[in-house]
Amino acid sequence: MKRLIFLFLLSITTLFYGFSQSVTFKGSGPRAVVVNEQFRVNYTVTTTGDRGKDIRLPETDGLKILFGPTLSGQTQSTHIVNGNASTQLNLTYTYTILAEKEGDFKIPPATIKVGNSEYKSNELEVKVLPPDQASTAANANQRASEEAQRGTSSAELGNEDVFVRMHVSKSSVYENEGFLVTFKLYSLVDVTGFNDAKFPEFEGFIAQEVDLPTNQQLNLENYQGRNYRTIILKQTYLYPQRSGKITIGQGKFDLNVRVRNQNQRSRSFFDDFFDTYTNVRKPVTSSAVTIDVKPLPSGKPSSFNGAVGDYKMTSSISTTELKANEPVTIKVTLSGNGNIKMVKNPEIVFPNDFEIYDPKVDVSTRVNASGVTGTKTIEYYAVPRYAGDFTIPKTEFTYFDLKSKTYKTLSTEEYRLHVEPGVGGETTAPIISGANKEDVRFLGKDIRHIRTDGARFHKGDYFFGSVLYWFWYIVPALIFIVLFIMYRKQVKENSDIALVRTKKANKVASKRLKLANKYLKEDKRESFYDETLKAVWGYLSDKLNIPVSNLTKDNVENELQKYGVEDTLINQFMFILNTAEFARFSPSQSHGAMDELYNQTVEAIDKMESSIKK
Repeated sequence: MKRLIFLFLLSITTLFYGFSQSVTFKGSGPRAVVVNEQFRVNYTVTTTGDRGKDIRLPETDGLKILFGPTLSGQTQSTHIVNGNASTQLNLTYTYTILAEKEGDFKIPPATIKVGNSEYKSNELEVKVLPPDQASTAANANQRASEEAQRGTSSAELGNEDVFVRMHVSKSSVYENEGFLVTFKLYSLVDVTGFNDAKFPEFEGFIAQEVDLPTNQQLNLENYQGRNYRTIILKQTYLYPQRSGKITIGQGKFDLNVRVRNQNQRSRSFFDDFFDTYTNVRKPVTSSAVTIDVKPLPSGKPSSFNGAVGDYKMTSSISTTELKANEPVTIKVTLSGNGNIKMVKNPEIVFPNDFEIYDPKVDVSTRVNASGVTGTKTIEYYAVPRYAGDFTIPKTEFTYFDLKSKTYKTLSTEEYRLHVEPGVGGETTAPIISGANKEDVRFLGKDIRHIRTDGARFHKGDYFFGSVLYWFWYIVPALIFIVLFIMYRKQVKENSDIALVRTKKANKVASKRLKLANKYLKEDKRESFYDETLKAVWGYLSDKLNIPVSNLTKDNVENELQKYGVEDTLINQFMFILNTAEFARFSPSQSHGAMDELYNQTVEAIDKMESSIKK
């Protein structure tokens, strides 16, 4: 008996120990390496109990483990919550691996024992690139240094040393079929930032931006025999709005390249220990790409409104039994892959005696490199005015399916409503030939009997023709004339669209800057710089009466000079635009720099308001 009790307590203790400690085990490593080079893979175990032991990593053909596992990092932290203390331990183990041959490899999960349990890490993927067949990045830096020493303001770096490519996931698509456009920087030299970056306008397309992480890491990629360091500058999903050949124009980028000064004639003893560097300006251009947009096949159903992709549709009703003058709600949900924001709402047809309200639409989308997915929820509200039995027919939604290359039709359910008499005893609507719904809606309430009791007549002075009588006519007439003149003046001003935009420019910019200030306080850097750019470009567009799509820094500068704006203020606006555009691709910007840029933007717009007056 004692032995059984002992075994029971032992099992309970072991179970409690297993549940009391939380363990995570994750691996990390580079995405790409070069053949015959060594690289490191790290495995981190986080535990609140045992340190762990017996870590193992299976062998992978083509990847040779040279060293490991070695303990390369250890941290410990203690947390006290409600008087209960817990200690968290982070241990990092490192393997050094040699890439023996080219190809795509999967490193299987590593294992570790913590307590009486074994844990597995995630699987890792690594691409082994071929060796660089051309000159190295050091040679490119050397050429740039020689150009800088000759006093060249724009060093003639080779086009193969640093450039920007525009990738398209598909070059042949249907109308409204989405495809991904990626702008990627390739470099053998050190690029420190952008003076200016101009992406194409994407005319003929609807665009949806892909949110890129702010802490992007440089990757290795082999292109035309060279191993480049690459980073994604911009990703956008495009949806063509017409068939035919549509060209995506060139992108223009003004890069800053950091090169080492190597002037042999003036080198001193200290130059062997301290290197100096020069920033060299390098303009690059991405090539234009032409997309072949095919028209959608013939035979489109009447319920087709241009949706392309893969969709699902569901519907529900709030109730099928209600009283007159009580609301009923039908909810339709569309979900799937495609440009769901632009999909037209399915139309619900309610009976004639229902009062219909504008639908409430809620759209939620997620845009990433894999595509655009989302959900669109439409809530239709209606109020039956009379009792009776009604039928709400099903509605159809048709889309073009890219997999089967056919039109597919989805439909909602048919709903039958039973409406009881409401307050006041209304039962059914009277049927009158030739009358519409508005004529008969309140027919039962708008008929009154003629009074037959004795009538009384007023005797005495008459109000008609008196001074007070004419006063009540003249004063409203004068008020009407004044209001009419003011109204005509307001209509004339509103008809001048340019004037209206100019007057509202500061107000619109202030709203956007308030949102930018919110992102500033939340330290959302990319959102802050995006909103600041929108505020400045939108303000200049409204103030100068030039569409945003036609605005460039050159024509903005020329227009401002025509209005007599001072050069210092023009330069301040150019500095704000350049700084915000560069900061979007530089995650190293400090909070202080963001705050300073915000203050400069507010100050510049205030100065511009007093400089340009229309």
